[in-house]
Amino acid sequence: MGSVPESSAAAGPGSTDPTSPLPGRAGHDGPSAVVLPLSGTRRDPGPVAAVVPTAVGEAGPTSLQVLRSLDSGPRGLLEEEAADRLVRCGENVLPAWRPVSWPRRFLRSLRDPFTSVLLCLGLVSAAVSSWGTACVTLVLVVVSCLLRSVEEHRADRSTAALRALVATTASVLRRTGPDAAPQARELPVAELVPGDVIRLAAGDLVPADVRLLRASGLTVHQSALTGESVPVAKHAVEPVPRPRSAGDAHDGREGLFTRPELCFQGSSVASGSATAVVTATGGDTRFAAAYDGSARRRGASAFDRSVHGISWTLIRFMLLTPPLVLMANAALRGRGLETLPFAVAVAVGLTPEMLPVIVTTALARGASLLARDHRVIVKRLPALHDLGAVDVLCVDKTGTLTQDRPVVEQALDASGREDPEVLHWAAVNALWTLELADLPSPDALDEAVLDAAEERDEDWSAYDGVAALPFDPARRLSTAVVRRPGGLGVHTLVTKGSVEAVLERCALEETERSRLRALAARETASGLRLLAVARTDRLARARAYTPSDERGLTFLGFVTLRDALAPSASGALDALRNRGIDVKVLTGDDPGTVARACRNLGLDPGEVVPAERLDALSDAEVAEAAERAKVFARCTPEHKARVVSALRTTGRTTGFLGDGVNDLPAMHAADVAICPRDAVDVARETADVVLAEKDLAAIDDAITAGRRSSGNIATYLRITLSSNLGNVIAMLAAGLMLPFLPMLPAQVLVQNLCFDVAQLAFAFDRPAAEVLRRPALLRPRDFLRFITGFGLINATADLATFAVLAIALHGSSASGEQEAFHSGWFTENLLTQALVMLLLRTGGRAAGGRGGGPLRMAACGLAVVGLLLPLTPFGGLLGMSALPPLYYLLLASVLTLYAAALRAARNRYERKWSRS
Repeated sequence: MGSVPESSAAAGPGSTDPTSPLPGRAGHDGPSAVVLPLSGTRRDPGPVAAVVPTAVGEAGPTSLQVLRSLDSGPRGLLEEEAADRLVRCGENVLPAWRPVSWPRRFLRSLRDPFTSVLLCLGLVSAAVSSWGTACVTLVLVVVSCLLRSVEEHRADRSTAALRALVATTASVLRRTGPDAAPQARELPVAELVPGDVIRLAAGDLVPADVRLLRASGLTVHQSALTGESVPVAKHAVEPVPRPRSAGDAHDGREGLFTRPELCFQGSSVASGSATAVVTATGGDTRFAAAYDGSARRRGASAFDRSVHGISWTLIRFMLLTPPLVLMANAALRGRGLETLPFAVAVAVGLTPEMLPVIVTTALARGASLLARDHRVIVKRLPALHDLGAVDVLCVDKTGTLTQDRPVVEQALDASGREDPEVLHWAAVNALWTLELADLPSPDALDEAVLDAAEERDEDWSAYDGVAALPFDPARRLSTAVVRRPGGLGVHTLVTKGSVEAVLERCALEETERSRLRALAARETASGLRLLAVARTDRLARARAYTPSDERGLTFLGFVTLRDALAPSASGALDALRNRGIDVKVLTGDDPGTVARACRNLGLDPGEVVPAERLDALSDAEVAEAAERAKVFARCTPEHKARVVSALRTTGRTTGFLGDGVNDLPAMHAADVAICPRDAVDVARETADVVLAEKDLAAIDDAITAGRRSSGNIATYLRITLSSNLGNVIAMLAAGLMLPFLPMLPAQVLVQNLCFDVAQLAFAFDRPAAEVLRRPALLRPRDFLRFITGFGLINATADLATFAVLAIALHGSSASGEQEAFHSGWFTENLLTQALVMLLLRTGGRAAGGRGGGPLRMAACGLAVVGLLLPLTPFGGLLGMSALPPLYYLLLASVLTLYAAALRAARNRYERKWSRS
């Protein structure tokens, strides 16, 4: 970090003995300041106090008052005093989520609705002494919770590793004794305390809330706090009262960010250098206050809502099934509580026992592949499903659609026509300002001008630089003095800067000046940023040039600039559009700027809605505007959150990409909060998904992975629930028609175990391409219609099997008939399940035409078990026996008709699905 001279304006009376206690000085600072204890809201209270800015319309404290309130001076704190304050005030770290312990993480997994249902069924099975069913069910609960806990722990570890990549040191002035000279030291940011004097240079992060004591050409990026993409000029001036304006935030916080003498944690230095005193650290900063204010629990996500809906549908069925079985058997067959184990087995048969395992495995596998192949960290596994369900993505402009740097659009003369000469002289100014002013880092606008001039092969070798007056936030322009070829005895002053500042220094008639202002306003309204360029010739002299020489200039024209587009943004927007995702742009920039960037990327902005217009609308009207509009400009954090919340109330599944503290309210309001790796700490803590880079293409990869995982989960649910419903209907019918139980509880358990093992393959399937083109939603009503239709087809196949068994077993003994019936239905159930797995795969025709991989192997294995198990000794132990050959011949006919019915129903369902 560069060295910055001490501020003489802040010395003298403000330099008190740093070792003395720091009394509160509320009366000393006058009515324009408020003194608050730094540790009054956190940690142990101590005597340290700081002067904090007051309302927007009032003057804040002077630098002398700030130093006095902190009992500090421009030479910095003593080491002993700094150590004491560190003990009293605590480390300069933001409040973070406490790590979750393993037992708590495991118990939290039990809150999953399906896991809870499965646990209850296991306890009911144990209560009726059905120990086999109880043991298997409880083992599934434990495995599911362990899998989820392990994957969430891995995600937390990956996120913690990301924090280590953020810069964590600051240049601090400290003294070893009262009379010792201050020394600049690089210290961890966590060791900063109120009263520390720090040095800032280009590229530094502002490590705490500070009051500037001295600054030179300082501009600061505050996008993490305000969303503005343009650096804000800061300088160490004494504040003066100013009236409120319409642009100020209602609570005055935005006004604080516009104060030139204040810099806040979460911002970064774009150019220049400064010396500043730390006024607040850790949880007392504005950054932490914004974080704490928005760190609230988000509402139920898309995954939570869909799973809860399906779970309650299943719970209703399961609560209804056992009483129906008991009452029907008691009324028609005179059976009592001896049918209770069978009723529980039927309820278990309706339950998708493997769903917690399938969900966790599919999501964990998708998260693992994302981290490995695309460097995307999914911190919360259900968020991967929510990503697949996202149908509207809200993004900022800066860093997402555009890069954080400007590029030259064109150079215009005073008439508004393109003129390369204007760019030439602007480049001369930029080059010699950089060469002669000894700035700590090049200005982004100067770099853009030089890059554009180099593309035109401009030659500056003939010019000799004489002097430079660098950019000053107060003057809002810079001037380079050069000697032109052949210009003996003449110096040329080339001035470049803001339109108003340059026009004021030009020799122009007032009507011409007004015309040029109108021309500049039209260009600005179209979304461009303007630099005005002027020059004049003066007699050569040895005396130094000063700002007073910047007068009587000849106006040359304008250089227009736009934000550089993100290289991958256009292609990523097309990919997201093809996946059925609406992109909404929520930005703090002006409407013209964001509209131009959108048009350049091929995204029609339509009517750009200024966010202040939302203040007069009701929630319903905001929801309507959010559905209609694509771009919202001049957004505060509250506006962003309100738009995202409004979209969710209309049934949309929302994702929000943010990286600053100003994005936290919207991140909490969204179904999926996304941030890049270099986002501020609290944004990474809040986010569900962390990207390696702020790139829409990475979001497309993440959404694809989410839809793949969600597609597999949806396939499992559809196939399992429809098959289980068909079996339950058939069991109820058979129980009423037969003089014996249609299947023994142990046989039901083994059948379910076979289903469960085979269905693990769903977690590793690859859905067809058409599944990835639209949001993956688990809608309870859609599932109910699907499982009802296909469940009835399955029940019809089961009832047809009863007829086949009656024909094949005609004339056999009663005991043999019962065992054979159990064997025949067991075999048919496993074979129909294998057919359903293959024919109802996600993606229909395309999926069925491919190899199938693990799913095909699992279906084949299930069919083999169904055919061979009744013939083995283990089948005899389960109460099953061999079947006559006629049965297999007739069963083949039933399965052929069943497969044809499945295909016809699937094709009809897919046509309806594609039209919806």
